[in-house]
Amino acid sequence: MILGQEADDALEIRQKVRPAHVDRLKTLSEQGRLLLAGPLPAIDAADPGPAGFSGSLLVAEFDSLGAAQAWADDEPYLTAGAWSGVDVRPFVKVLP
Repeated sequence: MILGQEADDALEIRQKVRPAHVDRLKTLSEQGRLLLAGPLPAIDAADPGPAGFSGSLLVAEFDSLGAAQAWADDEPYLTAGAWSGVDVRPFVKVLP
């Protein structure tokens, strides 16, 4: 599980690097490793507008926690500054 923590005032950066972010997620999906991914709106709305986001959640399969951390460390949202950090933790899918 990778939880990206949004940096302050990061909406413009997020929008700029989103294509690179989505490309990496598509690669994970094509490899059959992506369970789910999506943003965390800062307000209760699918499109939060200028309120932006508080981060993103990604659940994917990696060979190890270290591999997941390495993938997260190279995430465009992080390297460009849209995320202030990432929290990478083990996750066990139970349902569905």
